[in-house]
Amino acid sequence: MVKLSPFLLSVVLASLAALAPFAIDTYLPAFPTLESALHGTPLELQQSLTFYLLPYALMTLWHGAISDSIGRITTIKWGLGIFVLASIGCAYAQNVETLWFFRALQGISGGAGNVVARAMVRDLFEGPQAQRVMATVQMLFGIAPAVAPIIGGFLLGIHWQAIFIFLALYSAVSLWAAIRYLPETMPKSKRMPLSAKQVIKDYRIIFGDKEFNYVVFALGANFAGFFIYVLASPVFLVKQLGLSQHEFGYMFIPTVCGMILGSYFAKRAAGKYSRQLVVKVAFSWMAAMAIMNLVICFILPIRPIYNILPIALFNVGMALAMPILSIAALDRHPRIRGTAASGQAFIQMLLSTVSAGLIVPLVWYAPSGLAMAMTGYLIFGWLMIRRSRLWLGK
Repeated sequence: MVKLSPFLLSVVLASLAALAPFAIDTYLPAFPTLESALHGTPLELQQSLTFYLLPYALMTLWHGAISDSIGRITTIKWGLGIFVLASIGCAYAQNVETLWFFRALQGISGGAGNVVARAMVRDLFEGPQAQRVMATVQMLFGIAPAVAPIIGGFLLGIHWQAIFIFLALYSAVSLWAAIRYLPETMPKSKRMPLSAKQVIKDYRIIFGDKEFNYVVFALGANFAGFFIYVLASPVFLVKQLGLSQHEFGYMFIPTVCGMILGSYFAKRAAGKYSRQLVVKVAFSWMAAMAIMNLVICFILPIRPIYNILPIALFNVGMALAMPILSIAALDRHPRIRGTAASGQAFIQMLLSTVSAGLIVPLVWYAPSGLAMAMTGYLIFGWLMIRRSRLWLGK
């Protein structure tokens, strides 16, 4: 293993965490092409997201516990190794049902990097430094949703199969970097026995903790408020805003710039301002942007600049709050931090799965429907966080 600076460690950890958005966003521009190539309907292609997200969410409950038992690096090896094979399977799918199968296999394995990366940040760093590193990981992680559909649009010019070959190569390189550069932060002396009984016991402790639930549901709801636009992007961008399959960057670049800006503010605020103040400022900002989004959708004509700007600005507040909420959740259960990271990721992906399978098909009839869904998620997140000790400053 080669020793790296905190920033370079953050880059490697971010590459692991970014695998999930790459797996979701890179193939979005190919939906119309896949409908023709695999003889599927728009709804069947939309459900390929659900077939990825649901197994992803369920398996995140185990990735952390597995890493607490067999070690962080071994868990990454198994997860990303399977993901490489599943991506190749997607590339050679001949029908929608085969694509569903290999997308589910991607979902089962793809969360290992994200969960373990979160746990390793807290394993390696303490206090404000942990918050800064988490913000750096998030900043780099935030680039993925902007770059992924642009890469997907470029690769679509070669062939839709090239998109999944790219995912296989990306995960293989991330696996190599993790093995070469990351330390094993779960020594054998601290590992916990892996058993279904023990995992259930640990999750009873974690999800029986009201503070943990308040924080992770707030975190997940904030993210879901933005993520509905990612899930609905083939309809929102192409059918409603009139953009082409190669112009997904018109939404993803501004929205990710918002995430990067919010992450930068979070990094600068760490250790200077109280967590309570930063979280309240973040929620106030998101509320203002959600209201702006509603006003624009109901009053102004549909135009890309009008309908994308409030989403990008919303992400500034979301990214500002995210490192604080994530660290606060992990600090609730330091002995089983990997399992706590799994619980956190599970809630986030569960809300995203509900969005993909149920909410998005109901609200993508118009930009106003998506704006109302964003506002609904934000209200739910606020109802959660306002009851927490973090919000009350206790």
